[in-house]
Amino acid sequence: MRRTNRKYCKQTFRPHARFRTASRQVPDLVRTSESVHCRPSLAPGILCLRMREMTNPVRPSSLESASAAAFFRSDNRAAHELRPMRLTPHFVRTAEGSVLIELGNTRVLCNATIELGVPGWMRNSGRGWVTAEYGMLPRATLTRTARESERGKVSGRTHEIQRLIGRSLRAVVDRRALGERTVILDCDVLQADGGTRTAAITGACAAMALAMQSMVKAGTLAASPLRQLVAAVSVGIVEKAILLDLAYEEDSQADVDMNVVMAADDELVEVQATGERSTFPRTALGSMLDLAADGIRQMFQATQAMLEAER
Repeated sequence: MRRTNRKYCKQTFRPHARFRTASRQVPDLVRTSESVHCRPSLAPGILCLRMREMTNPVRPSSLESASAAAFFRSDNRAAHELRPMRLTPHFVRTAEGSVLIELGNTRVLCNATIELGVPGWMRNSGRGWVTAEYGMLPRATLTRTARESERGKVSGRTHEIQRLIGRSLRAVVDRRALGERTVILDCDVLQADGGTRTAAITGACAAMALAMQSMVKAGTLAASPLRQLVAAVSVGIVEKAILLDLAYEEDSQADVDMNVVMAADDELVEVQATGERSTFPRTALGSMLDLAADGIRQMFQATQAMLEAER
């Protein structure tokens, strides 16, 4: 009977371990060297919290002591530092707006297309629509990932990310000023090392801003319907330390993982926080939001500088 019980325990434990491993992306190994610098603050907004595997809660006191101490990161960043960020405008010359965004080893190509017309359910409303598509190249990861076209359907993860990008960008667009036009944002991950969805939001906003600037220059629009910029970043708790802009290696072992989307006026658009391996206190949530806001402000500076250079 004892042998049977031991086998049963092993069989019930292993699937969970496999699930956690398979749900993560695999990183690539190329490095970049550009960087940006700046600091922010925070304002209230919409908050969505999803908790799972709630064991071993993280205590506020342990977080404070761990964050205060020096925490080693494989790329030698401080806990509050973004990965080196680079924005390359007009990467694809045929698109109305195109930006290649690089955050460390994560690279996402964002193209904006503006078409006349809106979905059927919006016709004759006088308002436009903003939508997004997201995908990963097969070798964006260390081992090849099959194209979703081979499987015959879009995965739940891809569908979730596409909706997140669309929601984030619609929050900062005056759709009535856009008129009955549709903005389509194609976000293709060329290389993945964590934070692909947050990089896609930041890059897509930059690409859309370029597209709208070109329409204003051409006289198609009197003014840009983009009211303000929006950007996103990840933040998490790893070994009791709060870290900004997680790379894959850090994300794969995070106790708490959070994505923050914020507009340039410091208003929150969306917050996704998950207790991956443990619960976490409200004080930690506030610290993570402050750190995320700080990083997003840096992203706004880099994006604004790129747009000013293209005017």
